[in-house]
Amino acid sequence: MLVFVIRRALQALVVMLTVAAVSFVLFQFVGDPVSQMLPMDATPADREALTHALGLDRPAWVQFWHFLVNALQGDFGLSLRQAVPVSQLIAERLPATLELAFAAVILATLIGLPAGVYAAITRGTWRSSALMGASLIGISLPTFLIGILLILVFSVWLDWLPAFGRGEVVSFGWWTSGMATADGLKHLILPAVTLAVFQVALVMRLVRSEMLEVLQSDFIKFARARGLSDRAVYFTHALKNTLLPVITITGLQLGGIIAFSIVTETVFQWPGMGLLFLQAVQFADIPVLSAYLCLIALVFVVINFCVDLLYMLIDPRLRVSRS
Repeated sequence: MLVFVIRRALQALVVMLTVAAVSFVLFQFVGDPVSQMLPMDATPADREALTHALGLDRPAWVQFWHFLVNALQGDFGLSLRQAVPVSQLIAERLPATLELAFAAVILATLIGLPAGVYAAITRGTWRSSALMGASLIGISLPTFLIGILLILVFSVWLDWLPAFGRGEVVSFGWWTSGMATADGLKHLILPAVTLAVFQVALVMRLVRSEMLEVLQSDFIKFARARGLSDRAVYFTHALKNTLLPVITITGLQLGGIIAFSIVTETVFQWPGMGLLFLQAVQFADIPVLSAYLCLIALVFVVINFCVDLLYMLIDPRLRVSRS
């Protein structure tokens, strides 16, 4: 286990360095933030002074080295757009995105997993066909359209739920959460459901496919021959062997939701990382862009590491092979 953890840590270090280097090089060509920060009547002397103050007149490798050293200390520099520390912006926006992402993944798991099992058990019936048809619709509809339809129905027509914002939040140190208040929960429902629709459909179809394959295995036939009940066969033996690919997809989808919830956060004006990234792209805010991509790479590395550990906990054959 220790060798496995060390190997994963070295791989993670290589990945993070590569992402940091690539993102830093790419964003050198995004735009000229100095031109956007200065007024129209700025003189060349003003431009030169601001460029020097921001450190943009240094060689690229010097800028990158300072970025790495400061990032290890949690300092990503100043936002060129808002003139505040990037770490402060991330600390303000990250809780909203993580809260939205985890809410969507929990909804997808709680709905998609039992629905996929039920669709596999009742294969060939109209109920299974209805579930698979609904999942096909969920996969086909774009996220922004789902969000707009939900706003139209539940905010405009029925006036049940708010259409934008995060609502009332409670602070726990630097962390803020809307789940501790009724208003925050009401604001969370629509964006979380919007993100969860595709995930529910994906998990449902994956679980059904894996469940049908596992039910044809020899050990399932042997379990039935021993006289075990359908409940024991389905939920003790078959479902456990179905969970490995489900864990993989759920982990990757969680990282994808955190990284690419830009559309949903824009539709609902959710004050998260996606909206921050979009504003940074529009302004060519290089420190924010670089810090965002490095943070997302770290999220994927951590999620993949957790998925590998869950593999070893669920499948004893992996623990034997590792030892």
